[in-house]
Amino acid sequence: MKYCRYLSDGVAQYALVEERDGLLWAVQSMAPPEEDLAACLAALNQPADRAFTPTPLANLSLLPPVTPSKIICIGRNYREHAAELGNEVPKEPLLFLKPPSSLLAPGGTVKMPALSKRVDYEGELAIVIGQRCSHLSPAEDPLDYIRGYTIVNDVTARDIQKSDGQWTRGKGWDTFCPVGPIVSDEIDPLDGDPVTVTTRLNGQVKQNGSTADLIFPLDFLLRYISASITLEPGDLIPTGTPAGVGPVQTGDTVEVEITGLGVLKNSFSAE
Repeated sequence: MKYCRYLSDGVAQYALVEERDGLLWAVQSMAPPEEDLAACLAALNQPADRAFTPTPLANLSLLPPVTPSKIICIGRNYREHAAELGNEVPKEPLLFLKPPSSLLAPGGTVKMPALSKRVDYEGELAIVIGQRCSHLSPAEDPLDYIRGYTIVNDVTARDIQKSDGQWTRGKGWDTFCPVGPIVSDEIDPLDGDPVTVTTRLNGQVKQNGSTADLIFPLDFLLRYISASITLEPGDLIPTGTPAGVGPVQTGDTVEVEITGLGVLKNSFSAE
């Protein structure tokens, strides 16, 4: 299943997505997931048999396809990325949070804060949680708790991150978590089918890494996180960025592409 979230007549709507001739199309309306309470309430006032016209995603006003209670990110989860920033490989997953207020839709503009002299892109594969997950045991299948996957750009004010010594402010600014365009369970990076994360800056490839190179694989991450933090439906887990991160300037465009998940494209401007 693939789906998107979009704005129609001022209301968030959901639609199933198919690929047609290399393009992603919204082809059928679907019920909102349980965590998007506003959309669920709005759906109660809509006729169940309302007509839906298949539409290319490019023609929709896309929203972030997730409404998480929290965004739990993994730092330095690719060896080469840790090395390029002069850091040691972590012995355990390095967790940090982005607030939900940092979410940004595909096509939206990242606002670079005036306080920062360097803002970086970081393309990532992200897990979307499908059901409540706490203390996941070795005997349990992590797939039972994963709704699907999406794309995230973990935008970072690198100088603020370094000066603060912890990462909340440097990574938590409004608009610093572009996500989308879809959520899909039709890729399988958990069971030995790695995906490639490709990031382009103004059309030039800057990152091209495989989830086969993750230091901490996805199943390990779910067990590690859920041992201390209960994961709720819709929660978002960006899983780390490959080597090749770098700064952006006003007017730049960044595209993060993962086969099966489409392309997350956003522009950057001064705050």
